[in-house]
This record gives sequence, structure tokens and C-alpha cells, in this order.
Amino acid sequence: MTSRPPLLPATVAVHGATHSLDGDSRASKAGDAVATPIVLSSTFGFQSTADLRDFFEGRSNRHEYARYGTPTVLSAERALASLERAEDCALFGSGMAAITTSLLAMLKAGDHVVLTSDCYRRTRQFVEGTLSRFGVTATLVEPGAASLVERAIVPGKTRVVLAEAPSNPYLRIADIPALAEVTHRHRGTKLAIDATFATPINLRPLEHGADIVLHSGTKYLGGHNDLLAGSVAGSSALVSAIREMRGVLGGVLDPHAAYLLERGMKTLALRVARHNESGLVIARFLANHPNVETVHYPALASHPDHEVFMRLMTGAGGVVTFTVRGGIDAGSRFVDALKIATIAPSLGGVETLVEQPALMSFYELTTEERLAIGIPDNLIRLSVGIEECADLIDDLTRALERVAG
Repeated sequence: MTSRPPLLPATVAVHGATHSLDGDSRASKAGDAVATPIVLSSTFGFQSTADLRDFFEGRSNRHEYARYGTPTVLSAERALASLERAEDCALFGSGMAAITTSLLAMLKAGDHVVLTSDCYRRTRQFVEGTLSRFGVTATLVEPGAASLVERAIVPGKTRVVLAEAPSNPYLRIADIPALAEVTHRHRGTKLAIDATFATPINLRPLEHGADIVLHSGTKYLGGHNDLLAGSVAGSSALVSAIREMRGVLGGVLDPHAAYLLERGMKTLALRVARHNESGLVIARFLANHPNVETVHYPALASHPDHEVFMRLMTGAGGVVTFTVRGGIDAGSRFVDALKIATIAPSLGGVETLVEQPALMSFYELTTEERLAIGIPDNLIRLSVGIEECADLIDDLTRALERVAG
């Protein structure tokens, strides 16, 4: 008999919680429900002490207490594991909970971390400001060259190399195969990739040699700006250790959010296709506009990681970062003139969002301090939603007329 080919991502997005990767097995849900039920119980009863023994000795697969997981959370974990083609997945109450718990599970005093300097600022803050208090050291390297990571690794001490693909806000793409080759020369060193901006539709880091892949499920996975969630996926052994740490720290995802996350993932492939299409059209439009200085978008040949993008990714997503001509006031006039886009942090939802990082994420810094970390006052980050692209272009055109004042 000819074996069935693996299900494609758009199908896995819909059925990943109930089908095996080969599509030959199906998990049942309570009451034969099509949609995953929301199980709200904080605790789960046992029929007898023999039932207890079976559970704690590993002879039964069931739930005990909601801090360690619930049927609704488990269903969403299975769905995302299927999308990532991972052995296992653990969900958390936020993307930061996923990152911090994973690092705490993988590191101890005396260990060393290498991370690229364009990693999410709160990730850097946790590594440099919190882990350092417990004897973990870190080295930041500039993105773009695996050789820099190789030189930063301390044999016998570096336990984690952490990078993003793409990163925020300049959408740099870590060359995952090259990083994996460098990382795995050193026994006990793991490669962790934050692929929030990519989603499993555009990039699956595990297939390119990463040991774990992390997401802020708040963004594209949920897709509707209505939940907080985080995830880590990888081998069963590694995820089990991280899940055990989650049970200690308590950062589990709640059932309502897990339900919304799984529901959001069912339309992930459709939404990402729209984000990819509109993002590229808008990036090209901005690159040719006289009131725009620079555009950062991996699908453009001008991007420094365009070659990596072409090798690893199937789409560049919906985030387009650019600078308008002028200073902080020019950027503000542009943002304020937009009618469709909402001024807000975050990204990856169905609504288009816009932010001027100098007045949001880095407001507490001076212009000089922002420039020192690569954030000019006229930088704009646009998270393209799923609205009609023509309407978004019209909105951008009108707003760009205001840049010159």
C-alpha cells in the first residue's frame, strides 16, 4: 500500500489537534464535538486510589490539576506541534512566559548564552538583567553571520544560542542551518529560534536544525488581537523539561485563551497568505514613494537577508518597517493621518496596526540613546492586516502627503 503523504500546512492548521501527521489517526473530543470544548475545571477527580497510582506511575494519560494542563490546552498544544512538525509543544500565558521559562529550564549558574543583538528587547532584558543575577552570562552578537556566533560560543559553558527569524523591527532573518551547524559542534548547546514573525506557515525552524522554536501566540497564531499566549515546540525530552518548569513557575495558558488560540490557528494559513500578499505590495509601494527613505522587508532584494529569506521562507509576512523623510514630527504626522490603521503595539492581527517606536516602545530614551541602538525617530512599523490592500494603499498615500507638513 502506498503511504499517504504528510498533510499540507493549510490542512494541518485546521485538523492538527485531532489528526496525526500522516493523517491516519483521529483523536476524539468530548461529546464528539467538532470544535474543541472549553474545560474550565481547575482540578480533575480520580475514581480510586488505584486510578491515582496508574496516573503517577505513567500508566494513564489524563489530567490532575490545571496548572499542569487541561484538555483544552492539550488540544491547542497538539495543533501547534503538528503545524511545527514537532514531537511536542507546551503553551504559556504569554510569549515572554514561554521564553523565560524555557531559558530557566535550560540554564543554570555558570552557564553562558549567546543571543543576537536584535532579539526582542524584553528577552535581552531578562537575559542581561535577570539571569545575570543568578550567575548566567551572555554575549550579544550582531545579526547576519554565523561566524560571529561561533566566535562568541564558550566551549563547555554556552548552553543556548538564541536568535529570531525575522527579528523586530528590521526583520533580520537568522540563517538557521548555518547557526545549527555551528551550535551543534558543541555538545550540550541548543539552538532556540523565536519565529513569531514568521509563523509555521512561512518558516518551520525545526526542519532547518533548530532545537526549539518559540512563538508569541498573541500575534499571528491567535490572529485577532484578543488573547495572550506563548509556545515552545521541539523534541519530547526538551519540551517535557520545559513543561515541568512551567508547572513550578505557573505560567500555563488558561482554557479560554487556549480555545481562542486553537480557533485562530484554523485560519492561520489563509490569513498569512493575505499578510504575505499585502505586505509585499505595500513594501514595494513604500520603496518607490518620494517621502519614504528606507524600507525593511525581507522579500525586497534590498534587504540584507534577502538571500536567506529566499532559501528558508515561503513568505515575508505582514510587518513592514520603514523610515519617512524628516524627524520625529514627520513620523508623527504620518501616523496621525492614517485612518484605517490603529495606533497600537503588537502585530499579526486581522486589523492593521501602526507604531512609531520612538513614541511607544522606546519612549523613555532620548533621540541619541535611540540612535545608539538603531531606532531613529522617523522609524515606522506597520503590521498589515487583512483589509483590502487597495484601501490600505490609499490610506498610506494620503498619510504620506502629510510627512512634509
